[in-house]
Amino acid sequence: MATRGLFISFEGIDGAGKSSHIEPLADAFRAQGRTVARTREPGGTELAESLRELLLNRTMDALTEALLVFAARRDHICQVIAPALARGEVVLCDRFTDATFAYQGAGRGFSLETLSLLERMVQTGIAVEPDLMLEPDLTLWFDVAPAVAAERLALARAPDRFEAQDAAFFERVAQGYAARAQAAPERFVRIDGAQSRHAVWQQLTNALVRRGWLAIMVAANGGPK
Repeated sequence: MATRGLFISFEGIDGAGKSSHIEPLADAFRAQGRTVARTREPGGTELAESLRELLLNRTMDALTEALLVFAARRDHICQVIAPALARGEVVLCDRFTDATFAYQGAGRGFSLETLSLLERMVQTGIAVEPDLMLEPDLTLWFDVAPAVAAERLALARAPDRFEAQDAAFFERVAQGYAARAQAAPERFVRIDGAQSRHAVWQQLTNALVRRGWLAIMVAANGGPK
């Protein structure tokens, strides 16, 4: 990790609780003297945020969704993620490509083969890793039952186009995440999102401490409020 930064993605269905742990983790890394780039997908750049608005609010088919998501991702990688990693920063990203396979792939039933092709096209040839496909070093998967996630969302805000999908859609999305985790067990860490915030924070930080990326004392002193 001395020659480039650290790339951590946060994944899970809407309402899984992942977003509330991103800033506390950023603070924990900052307490160790690391520079942190906190970002999200779709989004992270002016262009990608514009595409996010279309994705969340306009009706379109699964292929159009996938193409917009990957267009936003390419700009995000080139403008934000790759430069931050080249500077040795910690990149914390609220969703990345696993979400596309879960939502557009499993949720919408779109071709996984086509998504894999787009993944290779968009995430290869990046300056920080020119000969490799850029992927997170670690993916924290907040796993929670869709029914529990739906209850949380109902109390939080008005749903967007994805959040308003039915229970069967989110069951498929959850299965999509499980399939991605099974395919890449060395990259994924499953977080039991149904537990208390403190217990979730402990699971998250224990995974980072085990990898030597976070000091025990820093992890113990942080967490969502």
